[in-house]
Amino acid sequence: MCCGSNLKAYGGLGAIVALILIVIALLKKLILLVGFLITALKFAVIVIFILVMVLIVFAIFRDRARRRRDEV
Repeated sequence: MCCGSNLKAYGGLGAIVALILIVIALLKKLILLVGFLITALKFAVIVIFILVMVLIVFAIFRDRARRRRDEV
């Protein structure tokens, strides 16, 4: 009779410890996911910046070619 209450207490404590460990594991995965998304966002911003710069250079060269054609 004395051992039954101890088993219930250890079972409840084990459940709490297991729940805490699951939460910690999920938080680690969430931190990894957020880090990956931030890195992907940084690369996307860099690619968009490079594309905008290329479009600006392309527009400058096209405008110069048009001015030369109009002058002649």
